[in-house]
Amino acid sequence: MSDNTLLSRLDGIEARFEEVSTLITDPQVISDMKRYVRLTKEYKDLDRLTKATRKYTSLLNDIEESKEILESETDADMRAMAREQLDEATAKVPQLEEEIKLLLIPADPEDAKNAIVEIRGGTGGDEAALFAGDLFKMYSKYCESKGWTIAVTNFNEGTAGGFKEIVFAVSGENVYGTLKYESGVHRVQRVPATETQGRVHTSAATVAVLPEAEEFDVEINEGEIKWDTFRSGGAGGQNVNKVESGVRLRYMWRNPNTGVTEEILIECTETRDQPKNKERALSRLRTFIYDKEHQKYIDDIAARRKTMVSTGDRSAKIRTYNYPQGRITDHRINYTIYNLQAFMDGDIQDCIDHLIVAENAEKLKETEL
Repeated sequence: MSDNTLLSRLDGIEARFEEVSTLITDPQVISDMKRYVRLTKEYKDLDRLTKATRKYTSLLNDIEESKEILESETDADMRAMAREQLDEATAKVPQLEEEIKLLLIPADPEDAKNAIVEIRGGTGGDEAALFAGDLFKMYSKYCESKGWTIAVTNFNEGTAGGFKEIVFAVSGENVYGTLKYESGVHRVQRVPATETQGRVHTSAATVAVLPEAEEFDVEINEGEIKWDTFRSGGAGGQNVNKVESGVRLRYMWRNPNTGVTEEILIECTETRDQPKNKERALSRLRTFIYDKEHQKYIDDIAARRKTMVSTGDRSAKIRTYNYPQGRITDHRINYTIYNLQAFMDGDIQDCIDHLIVAENAEKLKETEL
């Protein structure tokens, strides 16, 4: 990578940063929530890139200045100082160039969003439900370590424990951009508790990670939503089976990608407060529609990038959890480690970091940086 090629890519960055800085203080822009949110995200990205660009330009200037001194100066002390400055600046350039290349990759606009995570037991019956429960505990501990907040919106327990299905929202910084790599089929190989012969069984659970839609991301005619209330099922408390706190919404929606009108049915029994359940059901409705409307966009990106890391394909087998060997294997990047217990206790960051690095490497190839 020559200096001139990278500098040409950085041309105009600072001018755009100054322009966006002015725009986000404009009352007209602030009143247009969609535009304001888009510009504030761009401002944040440009701020990092502008700082890196200034640092990079400063290093290049230091290198030129040092070379000039070494060519013209005869004083030994001045030459020694120039040589030291040249060596320091030259050593810092490659790492800073890599940082700038990554910053120049267009960010996924969804990355900064919160996420809705859906875990469903797949093949394997009771064992699949137990594994879905284990995955939920794993993500719960991971989110706790990140300082993120989890709110369960719906669940259906398995007959032997775990969950046939569990849906939860995760709130925090850059949640979707981190958890999106978890979408896909997770396979477990272990001896079930009910197995008397000690045979290893293979079961699976699917994980879907969706960017949580904000109110202005989708348009919903709330007057057309049909609401029902019902008593929450399950044991526990004097209130849970007597008060109609559970909510069910029905909404007819026309899919713009297919032209087909379909009924969306969503239930929420998370809290004993019916208004809160209504609010969370609405949030899930917005996310469902947003995900459907943006699926074509996601498919286009995946086809263009041809990346196996985060295509959004929820039917792809992405990871195997082998209990007899204590092994975790992520099939997308041939990543294998032997600390399964720590992994199931939420220590999954190293795997996610490797996935991010692999995807960034693919993106860099496509941008020819």
